[in-house]
Amino acid sequence: MGDLERLEEQKIESNEVFNGRLLHVFKDRVRLPDGSTSTREWIKHPGAAAVVPVFENGDIMLIKQFRYPLREVFYEVPAGKIDSQEDPEKTAAREVEEETGLIYSKSHYLAPFHPSIGYTDEVIHLFCAWDITETDRRVDDDEFLMTERVSFREAIQMVYQGKITDGKTMVSLLMSWQWWQQEMPFKV
Repeated sequence: MGDLERLEEQKIESNEVFNGRLLHVFKDRVRLPDGSTSTREWIKHPGAAAVVPVFENGDIMLIKQFRYPLREVFYEVPAGKIDSQEDPEKTAAREVEEETGLIYSKSHYLAPFHPSIGYTDEVIHLFCAWDITETDRRVDDDEFLMTERVSFREAIQMVYQGKITDGKTMVSLLMSWQWWQQEMPFKV
């Protein structure tokens, strides 16, 4: 018997508890590897894309946004949910333009990121982008945010200093920085 078979839980039944605009909450009954049963509560999420936009001088664009569950303002990379049947790369470009007014022509897919594997199926696709031109921002009506341009190095320091604590932003910045040091599309 392989590792998967020794660990895998089998769904017996699934009940939708809540169906909202963004989140769908389920309570499933599962059969555990030893044959006993248990429940699993989890959130279905459409997925998202996050981008680190890098300017020619080595600056990046962050956004500052109030996040209601924690009642505070966070530094984040531009990001947003994937629309139905939308390619994550298209989501990434759309969100960067909407939130920052930036359009990029070159990007690199870094990796998928699973922010909370214990209770959601959410996956955030991480990108690094460059060759940027500026245009007008088009934020959603219920979205209030500010942009802040900082050096790539400063953003990395903000992670290590605890000034950036959002998971997708931390991972995006650190993975982008590592990729950039290896591939060096241009010196930052």
